Amino acid sequence: MTQWECLLKNLGEWRGSFTRVSPHGEIIADTPSVVSLKGLNNNQTIRQIIRLDGDEKVLEYSSLGRGVLFFENGAFSQGTIQLGPFSEFGAELGLIYENRRLRLVQLFDKNAQLEQFTLIREHLAGTPAIQSPALAVEALLGEWQGEAVTIYPDWRSPARYSTKMQLQLDSSGSLVQSLSFGDRTITSTATINGSILTFSQDLQKQVQVLLLPDGASATSPLKVQFRQPLFLEVGWLITPNLRQRMIRSYNDKGEWVSLTLVTEHRVNSV
Repeated sequence: MTQWECLLKNLGEWRGSFTRVSPHGEIIADTPSVVSLKGLNNNQTIRQIIRLDGDEKVLEYSSLGRGVLFFENGAFSQGTIQLGPFSEFGAELGLIYENRRLRLVQLFDKNAQLEQFTLIREHLAGTPAIQSPALAVEALLGEWQGEAVTIYPDWRSPARYSTKMQLQLDSSGSLVQSLSFGDRTITSTATINGSILTFSQDLQKQVQVLLLPDGASATSPLKVQFRQPLFLEVGWLITPNLRQRMIRSYNDKGEWVSLTLVTEHRVNSV
């Protein structure tokens, strides 16, 4: 399946809202939205119309930029392909499930500080607008098993592998995460402060997971550290035992190197 054919999985009129969120999880604004993607010239061209609060923007394109990749189910990410000092940095990560889409935009300012998120929740026009509850730590506890697909901007063959994640609370109330993929296992601990999970006590390497409305979560560094690898992630708890995650990864030179989609099911609750 070509990248263009994967894009076509997003055709239709998507209704929902764009919710701007501060780095600490405060809702700044919530704007109703209609985004329509229509195929022209036998689907050789896409016309995209974005309506936000009375404003309308029309885009037409017949090819895809270097900063975007699509999975076979229509999920995608677009964004910065090369990090650099004193320049803004950001990416959109978009998940799709049946008649619903959940997209997250993460933006960093010119000082490499996390600036804001935009959470976009949509459903196809004419279908039920189902929403999941706001995400809570308790909803994630247990053991999750999944399948991951990693695709690459240099067009090499996708990698497919199984994953396992164990999430539990320790005696101090911190969250312990054990993540296995392939033959590697990584264990890390997060402090919990309301809807904010903070991994690593080293201020230079802190990674934050923000729990958001509609079962969403946003994982990002609080500050981009140059000459260190980093990743941006969106998670979506679609049903109590089904979750999708997408991870956009950069290497220590600041180059975008891969995009991973994980689909996981809970096999044990705590």
